[in-house]
Amino acid sequence: MSESIRILVAEDHLVARVGVSTIVNMQPDMTVVAEASNGQQAVELFRKHLPDVTLLDLRMPGMTGVEAATAIRREYPNARMIALTTYGGDEDIRRALAAGVQAYLTKDVLHDELLKAIRAVHAGQTYLPAAVAAALAAQIPRPDLSAREVQVLELIVQGLANKQIAYSLSIAEHTVKNHVKSILSKLGVQDRTQAATAAIQRGIIHL
Repeated sequence: MSESIRILVAEDHLVARVGVSTIVNMQPDMTVVAEASNGQQAVELFRKHLPDVTLLDLRMPGMTGVEAATAIRREYPNARMIALTTYGGDEDIRRALAAGVQAYLTKDVLHDELLKAIRAVHAGQTYLPAAVAAALAAQIPRPDLSAREVQVLELIVQGLANKQIAYSLSIAEHTVKNHVKSILSKLGVQDRTQAATAAIQRGIIHL
């Protein structure tokens, strides 16, 4: 029997963390060496234990999983990490992959898939479940929104009208109209409601 795969689990919800750790510890070839409840802790525990594979929840208080992954990769370019998340929007996936995770799992995955991903990543492979790969592939190229357009889109998601957006960003109302037109065209949608829905589903804007 070779050395077991040493794993760091970073997840802010206690129940989910215990659940994942329990599944992992039941495997003959795996062992949880540390558990973190936020991103900052994940980075510190990584330094301390240098695990083979890190399971990172993407949404954690303070420092997010993506920020933790980026910080870990900066110090340890060969770190092997798996993103665990409730979100499967293509922008969420891209952000995580850009931060250096090698696998992206939504939390509704079955035990087998989690274990398969851990073994694959440990072996140096990337692992994207079919649904995640499909979300990435299905999306027309990522929307190339400017920083200002993202700000306008956030306010659209919050339900603000053009006049309120103009006031909020201290820009002219006709400028807001132009931004909205551009946003609809880039997202390939007909109206503000569809824009807001697409923004949330794809993980461009987080509520």
